Amino acid sequence: MTRFARDTPASHARTHLGVSPLVVLGGLIVVYLALPLGAFVVRFATTPQRGFSVPGLFPSLWMSVSCATISLALVTVLGVPLAFVLARSHGRLAKIIGVIVQVPLALPPLMSGIVLIYIIGPYTFLGRLFHRDLTNSRAGIIIAMTFVAAPFLIVAARAAFVTLDQGLLDVAHTLGHSELSRFVRVAVPIAGPSIRAGMLLTWLRAFGEYGAVVVLAYNPTSLPIYTYNQFSGVGLATTLAPTALAVAVAIIAVLLSRLTFAPRRHAPMAAPATIAPPDLTTQSISFDIAARAGSFRLNLAHDEVSHLAVLGPSGSGKSLLLRSLAGLGDFSGDLWCNGESFNLLRVSQRPVGYVAQGFSLFPHLSVWQQLLFPRHATPQLAAYWCDRLQLRGLESRRPSELSGGQRQRVALAQALCNSPRVLLLDEPFSALDSPVRQELRRLLRRLQRETSLSTVLVTHDPEEATLLAEELMVIRNGHAIQAGSVREIFAHPASAGVASLVGMTNLFEAVVLSNNVIDVYGTALFSPTVLPTGTALHCSVRPEHVRVNRASPTDRSTALKALAGTISDIADLGTAHLVFVTLHGDVEVQCRSMTPLSFTVGDPCEVSFDDGGLMTWPNDHRDDHHEDSIAETSRL
Repeated sequence: MTRFARDTPASHARTHLGVSPLVVLGGLIVVYLALPLGAFVVRFATTPQRGFSVPGLFPSLWMSVSCATISLALVTVLGVPLAFVLARSHGRLAKIIGVIVQVPLALPPLMSGIVLIYIIGPYTFLGRLFHRDLTNSRAGIIIAMTFVAAPFLIVAARAAFVTLDQGLLDVAHTLGHSELSRFVRVAVPIAGPSIRAGMLLTWLRAFGEYGAVVVLAYNPTSLPIYTYNQFSGVGLATTLAPTALAVAVAIIAVLLSRLTFAPRRHAPMAAPATIAPPDLTTQSISFDIAARAGSFRLNLAHDEVSHLAVLGPSGSGKSLLLRSLAGLGDFSGDLWCNGESFNLLRVSQRPVGYVAQGFSLFPHLSVWQQLLFPRHATPQLAAYWCDRLQLRGLESRRPSELSGGQRQRVALAQALCNSPRVLLLDEPFSALDSPVRQELRRLLRRLQRETSLSTVLVTHDPEEATLLAEELMVIRNGHAIQAGSVREIFAHPASAGVASLVGMTNLFEAVVLSNNVIDVYGTALFSPTVLPTGTALHCSVRPEHVRVNRASPTDRSTALKALAGTISDIADLGTAHLVFVTLHGDVEVQCRSMTPLSFTVGDPCEVSFDDGGLMTWPNDHRDDHHEDSIAETSRL
């Protein structure tokens, strides 16, 4: 069997140069860092007098270790929350604080000690308040260490919190968790690796601090001060011991920070008895929302519906509507369920389940923990939805170990475990392949039929909207352009823009030539609508209302119903055939036939439309941004 090597840039570099240039560059810095340590090891091994018997060595080591640990504890307790706040704030004050936090990184340590003297020196207000014990004491060492080392943890934690998916915090909020709970149970565990790296840098920086400590708290002696005193008073010989201890402590600290523990696989010890959610009467929802995101404004309202789908182009405000209904973001307005207003309820108190776009699962939690995460979840209720959504056997897995369909079922079960009355779904199946998408649609439709849950679904898929909703709202630029029953909107779109959004093809621009005759890119078509000559239109005919026949001689009167064209493409869809016919110019018409047609590409043909199959709309300038897509559709 022939084996093929993986073709990567690194393998190309090794092939052509012998050694990767990345390895060479990385190796140079490793050599630079390793040589001094190697030289020290040689000197340490070959020198009989290393200074371990010099008085004060181990007390100074303990002083540095203990003070650095206390300093790290202070920075962690105070600095990690500050990093979280800075990561979520974008105002001028947050920027100023961010600069202040980083100044000690650039300030020479000696100057850091001098700056601190102006605040806690023996003759300052704080110094006199604490009886001049803040300097030349253990407290002085801790204060100096904290000042110079704090930025390392704050900067590292802030960078991790900046990359944290806001959607996870939003989902946790809708599941009943306060800001403190979301910080402790979501933000900190996810940012954990970066926080641990920042804690390591902070501790090592504090442990090795000399300049600020020597100015602020010369006595008691820390290990760096002890080492400098030995160097300046005796020479290199007695500095071997404190240097060796410092290297050993640093290595131990680095190794401890690299320890990883296999995460516990949380799953129910035994399958708990399942308890179904309470059987409520069928819910009906109404809303009247005004929201904004930057300069974008959204104003939408709807009355008394149990299952609503919202269609619209990207950027029309669909996700903003769901966030507002969940109580998230900058909005005003109200949400009613069976006449009960949720207006005064905080996000964590609203009886809504919010399934955000994508797979908004907490990466550090197992499936069972995900189901128990909602505030109102119980093991019995979690077991019930685990059974209903076919999650048995997956309880101990984490999101990274699940398929796309499994993750979406977990997200749905998680929302349902909070016993919501309204389920908000933001394109829940868009990232799934077709078979899984079809399966989950059927699953959700069964839940709609068997429970009293109301649903508001945001989607780009017209077929999904018809399957999971009884009413549709089509929106654009934050406003509704048509709302009504599924049948009404699909049968009678209010405009060409709506027709495009509900999946209609064969959309063209046209001009009225005379009674019942319109011009589509130079082609005369029969129209059942009588409009004044010269009127600009958009028109459409569904592919299933198009008929393709063999070409035959026709007179002018029949040419308006049977148009000459050429077969440009034939696609076998398995259950149907899609035939593309090119008319005059660039106009192309699609025909969907349930039976095979005996044509080949290039054959001449005639196209006719079923009576009533052609729909027309006045050319509304509010639909101008659809014209490019309509023109493009006519050529596909």
